[in-house]
Amino acid sequence: MNWFEAAFLGLIQGLTEFLPISSSAHLRIVGELLPNAADPGAAFTAITQLGTETAVLVFFWKDIVRIIGAWFNALRGKVPHSDPDAKMGWLIIVGSLPIAVLGLLFEEQIDTTFRSLWIVATTLIVFGLILAVADHYGRQDRELRELTPKHGILFGFAQAMALIPGVSRSGGTITAGLLMGYTREAAARYSFLLAIPAVFASGLYKLVKSLDEPGVYTLPQTALATVIAFFVGLVIVGWFLKYVSTHSYRLFVWYRIGLGLVLYLALGFGLLNA
Repeated sequence: MNWFEAAFLGLIQGLTEFLPISSSAHLRIVGELLPNAADPGAAFTAITQLGTETAVLVFFWKDIVRIIGAWFNALRGKVPHSDPDAKMGWLIIVGSLPIAVLGLLFEEQIDTTFRSLWIVATTLIVFGLILAVADHYGRQDRELRELTPKHGILFGFAQAMALIPGVSRSGGTITAGLLMGYTREAAARYSFLLAIPAVFASGLYKLVKSLDEPGVYTLPQTALATVIAFFVGLVIVGWFLKYVSTHSYRLFVWYRIGLGLVLYLALGFGLLNA
């Protein structure tokens, strides 16, 4: 049964990681609904995200290679630091600092307190409403080439809010991007690129820790979930970028609010353990 549950959670991770609906919230909720009725844990979540983030590496491989090459060439003085790709490399580094610092400072709370389903329900609704405001009122006339260090840091702090399940890594950064005037596609694209260092650092860190601190699922079971998350995520990331290029985020806003309200009712009636 644990193998089936791990595989199913990997599917959920792959389906939700790139959508602004919070994959960590879905793993937390679905974990309570499975036969074991247990929180998969922050470590399981972080490790399976390695699968979906590997999907980002595959999907954006040419962009990533170009950015890394330009960044190193800028350090060696072969291209100017104003080169768009070299600049993007620096902005990804700068934007990754907030979540790295806050993740270490609040690691205990992230693993325990923040995983309360009452908090998850609240963040799903509140940040869904903020996304709705950003999507409706954002100018959406900035492209990624206009990204500034100030905006990169603000994107980074928005990403750091996703340390709380229910906020959503992509949802937080996309919302910040829309509020700063970036187009839906530009905000989503930068969100995916920005997540690469943070997710790999967090996943590998939790992987090492899990060797001494076994969770609900064994490492082989977690590995199965991670592989499934990779293949499903590879499909979803491409679909999502095409979707947001022609659609608003309204569908995801209503989904977040609806899920949050259903979660409140389930908790209120004792159907789920917070």
